[in-house]
Amino acid sequence: MNIKKETETDKISVEELNDLIIDSIQDIKGKNIIKMDLRHLEDAPSDFFIICEGESTVQVKSIADNVYMRLKNEANNLAAHFEGADTSQWVLVDYFNTVLHVFHPEAREFYQLEELWSDGIITEYENLD
Repeated sequence: MNIKKETETDKISVEELNDLIIDSIQDIKGKNIIKMDLRHLEDAPSDFFIICEGESTVQVKSIADNVYMRLKNEANNLAAHFEGADTSQWVLVDYFNTVLHVFHPEAREFYQLEELWSDGIITEYENLD
């Protein structure tokens, strides 16, 4: 009999992890979602960035919370780091291979992560209404 420990995480692929993150963002109607593949860049801090925005600080926090809870509940995968929820202008959720950045529109424009990592391979996702 194979008994799984509660602290053991399920082994899902990074593609499945990214798909679940994207779906979790779309649950809360996150906008302007992109996935940046950084695997070919030598100094990249992770393999993927997923970047999106919410229209208000409440929506920004709700998106990040939904991603965190769905990955915990559906994939038994806890974030290594979660920060920015206190102001909800930019919430970062770190899953090692993938880092989620949830921005308020003004913060996204100010920090311009897409420009900073413009050598990444970008996949854009449609906004769901």
